[in-house]
Amino acid sequence: MNEFKYLDLKNEPQIKEELASWFSGKWGVPIDAYLECMNAYLEDKSPYGWYLCKDEDKIIGGLGVIDNDFHSRKDLKPNVCALYVLEEYRNQGIAGKLLNLVVTEMKNKGISPLYLLTDHIGFYEKYNWKYLCMAKNDYEDYESRIYIHN
Repeated sequence: MNEFKYLDLKNEPQIKEELASWFSGKWGVPIDAYLECMNAYLEDKSPYGWYLCKDEDKIIGGLGVIDNDFHSRKDLKPNVCALYVLEEYRNQGIAGKLLNLVVTEMKNKGISPLYLLTDHIGFYEKYNWKYLCMAKNDYEDYESRIYIHN
């Protein structure tokens, strides 16, 4: 079994462009939007972070923390966003480890609770996230679920 490496972007800031491009390719959000958030984090203008999982030098998973993940509940912040694990690496606990990492890192900074927007049911509950409410996604005509982690 592979030994995956879980990292805070601050441990490898030189890969921010690669990471921003990786996220953009997964979610269709412009690279500049990711770079803006990542630069704010790397320049200590934001306490929120970006975290990734690598298999050797290959990015295989990641997530970030931002104020709001494009939903109508602007009062619920910060939000875990962009959680993604490459399909061929799924069902190995990577997403759970990334979620636990970000919860721990944010709590260490005095940031709690965290929120996230999703259409998944049953996944986040495995990692102690609790359903909170529904909210309209800014770019869709339907509501999605918001979860909270204290």
